[in-house]
Formats: sequence, C-alpha cells, structure tokens
Amino acid sequence: MISFDSVQSNPEIQTYIKKSDENLIALGYTEHSFPHVARVAREAGSILSILGYSQREVEMAKIAGYLHDIGNVVNRIDHAQSGAVMAFRILDHMGADPEEIATIVSAIGNHDESTAVAVNPVAAALILADKSDVRRSRVRNPNQATFDIHDRVNYAVEQSVLRISEDKTAITLDLTIDTSIAPVMYYFEIFIGRMSLCKKAAHKLNLWFHLVINEQVLL
Repeated sequence: MISFDSVQSNPEIQTYIKKSDENLIALGYTEHSFPHVARVAREAGSILSILGYSQREVEMAKIAGYLHDIGNVVNRIDHAQSGAVMAFRILDHMGADPEEIATIVSAIGNHDESTAVAVNPVAAALILADKSDVRRSRVRNPNQATFDIHDRVNYAVEQSVLRISEDKTAITLDLTIDTSIAPVMYYFEIFIGRMSLCKKAAHKLNLWFHLVINEQVLL
C-alpha cells in the first residue's frame, strides 16, 4: 500500500501540479498549486479522521486531495476526469492496491461542480475540503481595480475555517469577509452551486452542512 508521503514527494506528481497551475495562471484562475492541494489533502484527511473512518480511508482522502487538480495540465474543461485517468496511471505505476486506486480515482473524477457526486466517503471529504478553500492568498492578480468577481470574493475572505461539531452531526464553513471589498451576496452569486454540493457531500458522511459568514448562519 502506498502512503501519502510517497505521493507528496513523487517528482512526477510535483511536476504535474506545477505545470497544471501554470496553465491556470495563463487562464487567469486563482492559485491551484501546492498550497491549495496540500490544504485540501490535509482537510480531507482530517474530516474522515475526526469521523472515525479507517486510517487507510484517511490516507486515500489525503492522496485524492493532493492529486485532484492534476488534470488541469490537460485542460481546465473536464479536468476532474482527465485528472482521474492520470492518477490511475501514476498510482498503478507506484504499485497501489487496485481497490484503493478505484476509490481515489472515483473521488478525483467526481470532485468538480459540473459533474460532481459524492460517490463514496473519500469523494465526499474531497469535495468539502476543495470547495471550502476560499481565501485571500489564492488571488494572484495584484491590481484590485481589475479584479473579476472571483478575485474579489476570494480576496475579501479574511479567515476560512472548516470544522466538525463536537457531536459529529454537522460540518460548518465559517468565513470572515471584508464586506467593503465584496458584499456577502457576491459570495452567493459565485458559490451557491458549490455550497449545494457541499450539502450533498456532508449528507454522504451523515452530517448537516452549515455556512456561517461574519457570524451569521446562512445555511
């Protein structure tokens, strides 16, 4: 069985992550490089760990989180599916167990909003971790005057915390937003589809999903 550490340190994987993000820079997207994938891996693993899933499921969630965006090296469109195929090849060559490969590539192939479905707990954790990564440091455009709505919403987020309740019945995305940069309505305009997806992913894990912005419960 392969480990998350072996995936994270793999030079081939590091190259694909770096090149994928270079493509997204050219397209004007927010940061999808090592800070993003490392955070998603950490959060996805943490979700399953807190909920009492097995250590192997936690490890698979971390691996899926680290690999989930490599398909952007092919094209932004359908990057979940192309990334899943790439992950299959990489993990197979690394000697991963076929059962685990199947779970990981299913999660990667089902993480993007347009086609996403929380088909298993690893996929659900990946969706929640990925869609909750909204933060100022992901914005790469240095000129606020030329921000599009995605840049403005991400830049307005001063703090983003994803937490599971003590009784393990709910997961909450708690955001602190500077409303002088972007009103709360902008967040909904951009992310309502993602929040609906997070709600479905949470249900897969037998959790309720809540969204809190500036201490106001919105979902």
